[in-house]
Amino acid sequence: MKINFKIGQSKLLRIGVLGAALFIGQSCNVDVLDEKVVSGIGNDYLNTTAGFNDGVNAVYSKLRDWYGTERGNNFTIFGTDTYQNGADGSHKFINTYDGGFDAQSSHVREVWDLLYSGINTANAVIERSVNVTGVSEIIKKQRVAEVKVLRAHYYFILTQTFGGVDLRLTETIAPTKEAKRATIAEMYAAITKDIEEAIPNLENKARSNDYGRITKAVAENMLSVVYLTKATSEAKAADDYSKAETLAKNVINNYGIKLVSNFADVHKEGNEKNEEVIFSVQYTSSPLTNGGGNNSHVFFLMEYDVLPGMQRDVTNGRPFKRYRPTEFTLNEVFVNRQVDSRYYKTFKDVYYSNKPGVFNTTFDKSKATVTFAAGDTTIFDPGFEMSTADRAKRPYQVLVPSAYSERVFPALRKHIDGARADRTQFEGVRDYIVYRLAETYLVLAEAQLKQGKIAEATANVNIVRRRAAWPGKTAEMEIKAADMTMDFLMKERERELLGEQKRWFDLKRWGVLLERVKKYNPQAAPNITEKHLLRPIPQNQLDRVEGGQSAFPQNPGY
Repeated sequence: MKINFKIGQSKLLRIGVLGAALFIGQSCNVDVLDEKVVSGIGNDYLNTTAGFNDGVNAVYSKLRDWYGTERGNNFTIFGTDTYQNGADGSHKFINTYDGGFDAQSSHVREVWDLLYSGINTANAVIERSVNVTGVSEIIKKQRVAEVKVLRAHYYFILTQTFGGVDLRLTETIAPTKEAKRATIAEMYAAITKDIEEAIPNLENKARSNDYGRITKAVAENMLSVVYLTKATSEAKAADDYSKAETLAKNVINNYGIKLVSNFADVHKEGNEKNEEVIFSVQYTSSPLTNGGGNNSHVFFLMEYDVLPGMQRDVTNGRPFKRYRPTEFTLNEVFVNRQVDSRYYKTFKDVYYSNKPGVFNTTFDKSKATVTFAAGDTTIFDPGFEMSTADRAKRPYQVLVPSAYSERVFPALRKHIDGARADRTQFEGVRDYIVYRLAETYLVLAEAQLKQGKIAEATANVNIVRRRAAWPGKTAEMEIKAADMTMDFLMKERERELLGEQKRWFDLKRWGVLLERVKKYNPQAAPNITEKHLLRPIPQNQLDRVEGGQSAFPQNPGY
């Protein structure tokens, strides 16, 4: 958006502080933007034209508290079948499901407080919009519709994460100790109502000219995912899958959104606004307007920067070595690599020297030393085993699967951010893609598969697979109807969407989180139990509710 949450956190701060003040009855630990506080904002500011616009932008800005953040990634990447923890990080317990993950955990508190802050600001914008003048009725209705979709999205994240939560659809102005947990049915009723009411008033296009706004295509895509998820919840209805199917078809057929021809280009740096993107969270290179930045670039990288011939640089990234792919990911998800291009376009396989010299080898003992000039290959990860003799012929270190560890492993390419100002910058500047067309095809296929429409589901999966084929291998990539099973689809989603903040929610939706974590994630397998299908309600929420847990129960087992 040209007048979006990128362009002026000075504006956003004003309403951000107001939103926090309005919300304090529900959230006493809300972070505010780390910038100069603009004082003198009265309670009536939101009723003005400027306040209304700032309020809308502030609701959008809360997307950046989930997408691309440590907490958002930890909650969706860790503790699944496809990623386990690497060497570093202070939140490994989210992967291992051990006793450290409880109601006192900072992440559960932050997710709860920050999303509720956005919800309450949304409530205020919606309620007070009737008093705003100086904005045309068409634009006002459109902005309110955008905010309703965002409110629904925040409640959707909370519902999947915590179960039924405190469902507030009106502005909280004064501090209050009253709260209660809604049922799952009540949560989904509110979520679907918000999006369905919003759709008629949104821009009837895929992407707004003010890039980043919610449009009809975004809302319909979001609602298709909501219905797909609702269909497996206790609030399920007989028509959930058919609704998801209809919405996904509409997004695919009626907005001109297209798959990019090369899978590698979907997440290519500088190409974040490609024609496949349906919705993304905007970040920026300006430190004044970037908030905490998109931090995903650090979490999926291996420790390349201490290896022979290498030092940390902006191009290769700041390696937190947080998320290591499981053997299931490498050996069972990414198969047929000579036909399917997504393994080599997903993982980084070559590193080039930025520190010339002669070095002793580390993980590759097929040779004693290696010598590099600037730009020489220093590390090659072929993705398969090579004999000692074959590796010895190479003038660089070869990283084979038997040498993988919590420090060296295949690094995800998707989020690498070479546009940061320097090699230490944590606040990434790339937009975070939330919805893209390939996933919409997979959502459609899942909805159809669940309705027994095997041929249709197969055809839609094949559209995604053909795009992923190496040149000349398109026919080999296509599957037959007999191959179209949920187990296949579970793998196909990760071939396409690995590392995109989807997996934990996917496994929960399918009802296989426990089963697959126990089978494929050795670090988590001993500890995960039924209670981990929900996250713990943060203790500070329980403490501030009158009546305590009798009025606002903790999730079972915590």
